[in-house]
Amino acid sequence: MHQHAPLIIDIAGLELTADDRHRLRHPLVGGLILFARNWQDRAQLTALCRAVKKLRPDLLICVDHEGGRVQRFRTDGFTHLPTMRALGRMWLQGQSKTPGEAAMQAMGAATACGYVLGAELRACGVDFSFTPVLDLDHGESGVIGDRAFARDPRVVTVLARCLMQGLLQAGMGNCGKHFPGHGFVRADSHTDMPVDRRSLKAILADDAQPYRWLDTVLTAVMPAHVVYPKVDSRPAGFSQRWLQEILRGQLGFDGAIFSDDLSMAGARVIDGQAVGYAEAALAALQAGCDLALLCNQSLDGGAALDELVDGLAQAQIEGRWQPREASEARRQALLPATPALEWDALMTAPAYMQALWKLP
Repeated sequence: MHQHAPLIIDIAGLELTADDRHRLRHPLVGGLILFARNWQDRAQLTALCRAVKKLRPDLLICVDHEGGRVQRFRTDGFTHLPTMRALGRMWLQGQSKTPGEAAMQAMGAATACGYVLGAELRACGVDFSFTPVLDLDHGESGVIGDRAFARDPRVVTVLARCLMQGLLQAGMGNCGKHFPGHGFVRADSHTDMPVDRRSLKAILADDAQPYRWLDTVLTAVMPAHVVYPKVDSRPAGFSQRWLQEILRGQLGFDGAIFSDDLSMAGARVIDGQAVGYAEAALAALQAGCDLALLCNQSLDGGAALDELVDGLAQAQIEGRWQPREASEARRQALLPATPALEWDALMTAPAYMQALWKLP
C-alpha cells in the first residue's frame, strides 16, 4: 500500500513546469485536475498526460467534463456532448409516440453519452471525470440549472445509472455530485455560502434518493458546499454527520469521497471562521473525505498550492491528521484498470460509432 495521497491540485499551462513536477512528486499529492487552460489540442493534451504518468504512474488525472456548458475540451475532434437536461427532456417528451419508447431512447442516449465522454478522454490519457450531476432540477439553482437531468429523483437515478454504464464500458469510474443535493438552493457556492433549511427527512426522501439507489454503482461522491442547518452547522463537505453517519452509514456508500473545490467561497468558512486552504483540507479529511481538491491556484505562482501541501504535511507531523489506508485504496481504485483505445482506433471502433448515432 502506498502512502495516502489525498491532495488533487492543478497546473497553470499546457505543459509541466519545474514547479509542477516538484509538487506532483510530493507524496501527499494523489492527482491532477485539468481545465480548459490546459488544453490546446489532442496532441498537446496526450503529451501532457504522458508526461504526468512518466513522472508518477499512480497520479489520477481528472477533469470536470460533463457535457453542456461544463466541458473542458471542445475542439479538435472532441464531441460536443448534450446537457443532462436534454437527456431528461428526451425521457419526458421524446420523439416517440409512447412514454415507454421515449424513456428507452433517453436511456440509450445517456449510455452513449457516458461511453463517448469516457472513451474520448481516455484516448488522450485522462483517467477520470467528475460526472454525473445527481442534483435535482428544482428550478432555483443557476449554478446547477441544465446540468441536472430532471426534477424527479427516479428519472435522475435511471439516466445517471445509464451514463455510468457508458463510462464503465470506456473503463472509467464516476462521481456523483453534489451530495446530498445542491439543486434546491439559489446561491452559488463558488461565491457564496448556500443554506438549505429543509429537514433531514425531506432531503433524504427527495434530493438524496439517487445516492441511496445508486450505492452499488457509484465509485465516487462529491459533497456540496452547502449548509443544511437542521442537520449540521457545517457544510456537507466538512460534516462528519453527513459523510460518515449518513452517506457511509445510512446510505451504505463505500467509494471515494472528494471534497468540492476548496478555493470556493463555500469552503472557506467553517464554524463561522475564515480558514486557509490547508485548514480547509484538514477539516474535509477529518470529516470523512478521502481526497481534497484545490483548483485554480497555480496561476499566481502556486503559493496556495504550496501552503496546502506544506500545511497538510505539518498537520501529519503534529499528529492532527493521519493517512488512511482505506482512503488510498479508494483513490487507487479510480485509476483505470484496462488499456484505452488510442484516438485513431477509437474513431473506427463499432461501439463508438454506434454511440455517436444515439446522442441527442
